[in-house]
Amino acid sequence: MSKHILMVIGLVAASVVPASAETLSLKVMGQPAGSGLIANNKEKPFFENLAANTGIDVAVAYSPVDVTGIPDSDGLRVLKSGLFDIVSIRGPQVSRDEPSVLGLDLVGLNTTFAAGRKNTDAFKNYVDGRIQEQFNAKLLGVWPAGPQVIFCKPEITGLDDLKGLKVRVGDQSAANFIAGLGATGVPMPFGEVQQSLSRGVVDCAITGPASANAAGWPEATTTVLPLALQLAINGYAINLDTWKKMTADDQSKLEGAVAALVDEIWAYSEELYDDSMRCNTGVEPCEQGKPYSLKEVPVLDSDIAVVAKAVGEKSLPVWAEQCNAMSPNCEAEWRATIGKNLGL
Repeated sequence: MSKHILMVIGLVAASVVPASAETLSLKVMGQPAGSGLIANNKEKPFFENLAANTGIDVAVAYSPVDVTGIPDSDGLRVLKSGLFDIVSIRGPQVSRDEPSVLGLDLVGLNTTFAAGRKNTDAFKNYVDGRIQEQFNAKLLGVWPAGPQVIFCKPEITGLDDLKGLKVRVGDQSAANFIAGLGATGVPMPFGEVQQSLSRGVVDCAITGPASANAAGWPEATTTVLPLALQLAINGYAINLDTWKKMTADDQSKLEGAVAALVDEIWAYSEELYDDSMRCNTGVEPCEQGKPYSLKEVPVLDSDIAVVAKAVGEKSLPVWAEQCNAMSPNCEAEWRATIGKNLGL
């Protein structure tokens, strides 16, 4: 066979190599860099090493949302636009664009990690359907930042002391709950909270102990009330156009790897909560955070009862009206899934 024919065969063979043999390029927008150890120790390394973690021939450009300059409330819009292929969705922040997301984590619903896992597993398929329909994106998994507790600059002894105070909240469900206590809920990006507490723009703020520790909130507060209002459910979603370009094998590998990451974060979030509460209140061992000396307020049975009643009396009715306005079957699907778990 002549060299010319061999060259032609080689050129033809090269021209018919399937597109899947090319390296897949993914742009990933992550959690804020300052939001804590879940982002820095789990999420960032996972995506930066996605090829090794999945076996997919992929190159990833990972950017924390606060580095991009994009508001974290725009996560779903960013997915729809295709500006990023995968987004680490901040659930409370994007719930105004898609209210069904908030149905995963109404105030009073997920007061423990076990309850949160059961409730999110029950409702996430509905949320996925809504995100696919409205934002051209597929939900790959959901996970908790951790129990959302109350940090205050003035000393408080319980929920009653919040009356008349300004409280930073992460979503509408928390805002409604805080309003019911006679306080004012103030929506505010996470990165602005520490300074706002220092300057008295807000008196108190709600987040997880690990995030508060990482962002230095104990430097601007005196008291923490470890009463879990929510779990701050976040998630990972991929643009459907990007998803459809992937081979079935690569799709399966990505789903499996993200599922494993999500499982890891659920366990890590619980570990972080315990350690961060010790760190924030000056108790040893403090292994993963910075030690502070906040006063930990004992949780009253009466306050636990107020939060427990919030789902049926405040969180669900207000949220259902908002969600049904966007999707008429939203409340019915919630009651058939999470509501069934709760006996509602």
